[in-house]
Amino acid sequence: MALLLVLSVLVIGSVGYWMFGFSLVDSIYMTIITVSTVGFKEVEPLGQNEKIFTSILILSSIFIVGYAIKVITENIISRNNIVNLRRKRVQSKIQLLKDHIIVCGFGRNGRQAVLKLKNYNKDFVVIESNEEVIDDHRGDGILFLDGDATQDEVLNLAGIERASTLISALPSDADNLFIVLSARQLNPHLKIISRATEETSYQKLKLAGADNVILPDKIGGDHMASLVVVPDLVEFLDNLSVSGEDDSINVEQIPFEKVCPSGEELTIRDLDLRRKTGCSIIGYKTPGGEYIVNPDPSLKLEQGSKLIVIGRPNQIESLKQQYEV
Repeated sequence: MALLLVLSVLVIGSVGYWMFGFSLVDSIYMTIITVSTVGFKEVEPLGQNEKIFTSILILSSIFIVGYAIKVITENIISRNNIVNLRRKRVQSKIQLLKDHIIVCGFGRNGRQAVLKLKNYNKDFVVIESNEEVIDDHRGDGILFLDGDATQDEVLNLAGIERASTLISALPSDADNLFIVLSARQLNPHLKIISRATEETSYQKLKLAGADNVILPDKIGGDHMASLVVVPDLVEFLDNLSVSGEDDSINVEQIPFEKVCPSGEELTIRDLDLRRKTGCSIIGYKTPGGEYIVNPDPSLKLEQGSKLIVIGRPNQIESLKQQYEV
């Protein structure tokens, strides 16, 4: 646009002088020395109309050429500074996100969380301070924000006021605690999930505002012990994934407003989800947060509740299409 404006000034100036009786070469020459304000003498003495036209051309060119120089210079500088250009591109994408997930830290736990979110086609932003880690995974289609997640400015750049969930997966419990405190102040309605290394940090993170606190080492130990006590059950539960082969089993949750769009509180029997999609209801979450495993068919669904269903990938896909999950 800047180049087009400059070209327009040159064309208008050349045509204008040509209409006043100057030759084509003289018209172009007069336009160039006028626009560039070099102060050379006119080719021919100017009359009243030519002087008025030249004055207008000078004033117009000052603003247009000045604007063009500014835009072109910024463009050259930004192209030379690849990092700034990349950050601007990332920031423009983040500004378009709403109800997304913010993942703080791209270590072992952060990567597993990102992998799961990608499988669920969720919008997310990863905040990572290690530039080498970002460069190694830049081609994975992950939206990275280079910065320190403990800083409020970085959380704001990640769109925390528009986010639905924050996952704090830094290795330091102190850093996770600081992030939870900051995030809860910046967005009181945000769902916060934090990682913890020490069991003593569990209660502190909960008091700071975390909705869920995960102890990876404890979960890993329980899982290994379960493989000894009930190995077949654990292997079966491991197959409950978001995606897989045709014979794998998936689990999905669906809110009340999706299965009952009219607002009418139906029973599980009236819903007849098994016949419609092939999925089976294995759990029910009440509006108060209580979970009911294997709910009775006569259970009436309440507004604000959720259903937990199980099924093969094609059945889950049928569920998603029918209820727009």
